[in-house]
Amino acid sequence: MPTYDYECDHCGYTFELFQGINEAHKKKCPECKKMKLRRLFGTGAALLFKGSGFYETDYRSDSYKSDAKKANQVESSKKSEAKSSDASKPSNAGKESPKKASGDS
Repeated sequence: MPTYDYECDHCGYTFELFQGINEAHKKKCPECKKMKLRRLFGTGAALLFKGSGFYETDYRSDSYKSDAKKANQVESSKKSEAKSSDASKPSNAGKESPKKASGDS
């Protein structure tokens, strides 16, 4: 059920009312009790999800999802290639460099 904005033309009182779509709009102001109430046009026509669990990416098109999957695969293959090239390079870790003898010559 949508929320509608109402305003009284007599006293200027404004309020929101949670009301069914098929219900007749209200005409009597709850503040001044005059029959000068009118329903305002608002921007509430859009569907709005509130709360956790709703993300823009949940409703992406299939073509977007497949392109994103391909991009992720390319990125992961580049990372694995970089790791394998680093592993093939000789490492000096754990080896001591030869020291020059000092003193008795």
